[in-house]
Amino acid sequence: MKQNLALAGALLAAMLAAGCATAPGTRGAGDAAVSRPMSDTSPSTPAETRARVHVDLGMAYFEIGRNDVALDEARIALNDSPGYAPAYHLLGLAYMMIEENGLARQNFELALRHAPGDPEFNNSYGWFLCTQGEEVRGLERLAQAARNPYYRHATRPYTNAGLCHLRLGDLAAAETQFLAAVQADPSNNQALYQLADIAYRGGRYDQASAFLIRLHRQINPTAASVWLGLRAERRLGNRDAEASYAAQLESRFGSSEEYQKMTQGKYE
Repeated sequence: MKQNLALAGALLAAMLAAGCATAPGTRGAGDAAVSRPMSDTSPSTPAETRARVHVDLGMAYFEIGRNDVALDEARIALNDSPGYAPAYHLLGLAYMMIEENGLARQNFELALRHAPGDPEFNNSYGWFLCTQGEEVRGLERLAQAARNPYYRHATRPYTNAGLCHLRLGDLAAAETQFLAAVQADPSNNQALYQLADIAYRGGRYDQASAFLIRLHRQINPTAASVWLGLRAERRLGNRDAEASYAAQLESRFGSSEEYQKMTQGKYE
C-alpha cells in the first residue's frame, strides 16, 4: 500500500470520488461558480503578464524538484501582482512538497479565495487535504475539479480521488475513479497500474494481466509493474509469461526489493 500511495507524489509534481462525486460534467449543489483554469486565460493587466511569466518559470522548476526556486518565483510574481491566484497555488504546491503543511494550506486557500472555481486549484488542494487525513473534504474538492467542463485534465482529479479512496481502504470506489481517469486519458499510466493492482488483489488476474500489457505498451516497465505482472501470470498458470517477467526482474531490477522477494519465493 505504501508503495502504491508513494506514486502520488510523482503525479502531483508532474501536474502539479465515487462516494462524493456526481457524474462527470454535472455540478453539485455546493459548487463554486464553474470557471476556466487561469492557466488557460490571458492575463488582464501588464502586471499580471509579468506575474504569469514568473509563475510559469517557477512551475517548471517545481516539476524538476527545485522547490526553492519555485518559491522565489512565486514571491516575485506576487510582488508584481498582489493577489495573483496562480502564485498562491504555486506556493501551496512547493510548500506541500517540502512538508510545510501549514503554509501549503494557507496558500491553497488564498488561491481559491481569489479563484474558487479554478479546477487546477481545487485538484491540488483536494489532494493536499487527502494527505492530511481530511479525505472527505479532499474528495469533494477533487469531484468539483473533475466536473468542471472547461478542465482539459480531468484525469488528474480522478486519479487523485482514486488514491484518496485507497487511503481509506475503499478499493471499489478507488477502482471507479481510476477507470474514469483512464477513460479521460487512456495514456494515464498511474491509473492503469493501480487498476492492475486492484484487479490482482480482487483475484481478477486476467484483468490485472490485461491492464499491465496496456501499461507496458506505453512505458518502460518498473520493478513494481514487472513484479505485479509476474505474480498475475503465475496465478493464471502462464509459465512462459511468468518466466519472461522473471527474466526482466533479474536483468533490469536485480537490486530491487521485488527481485529479492522473487528469489525468496515470497509471492504474496
